[in-house]
Amino acid sequence: DDCPIEGVSWNDIQDYIKKLSQKTGQTYRLPTEAEWEYACRGGKQQKYCGSDDVNAVAWYDKNGDKKPHPVGQKAANGFGLHDMSGSVYEWVQDGWHSNYQGAPSDGSEWTAGADTSHRVLRGGNVNLNARNSRAADRNFHTPDVRAGSHGFRLARTIP
Repeated sequence: DDCPIEGVSWNDIQDYIKKLSQKTGQTYRLPTEAEWEYACRGGKQQKYCGSDDVNAVAWYDKNGDKKPHPVGQKAANGFGLHDMSGSVYEWVQDGWHSNYQGAPSDGSEWTAGADTSHRVLRGGNVNLNARNSRAADRNFHTPDVRAGSHGFRLARTIP
């Protein structure tokens, strides 16, 4: 009950968001890649989401036992967010770009020129090394893939 949701595809999440928004009357979405990184960094420039010490904030291949752990056992970042490094990859809204050249400066979803046959994942996971848990690390996958290492974090749109 306290572990992150895992094993969901980007497409599954889109369906969930529609249902959740209809049920609650609130508008939810995946964060954009820029929003995710801003939240991860927590107002600081650190190597991982909340620290320069990976073991303080992340479950990864050297300490994670190849399974997700209950949320909140590692230190929070500067915004009080837990587990943005390691544990499970987090899907974001954006399609894949190989670099940030031409990215919107306002943090909005980057659609122009995006490869939407692949969606972006951030944060690393328990099966990967510390390098993949860095705040700047990026990965991608097709939006229909359900992998045990793929989870999500929602953003709520405030009118």
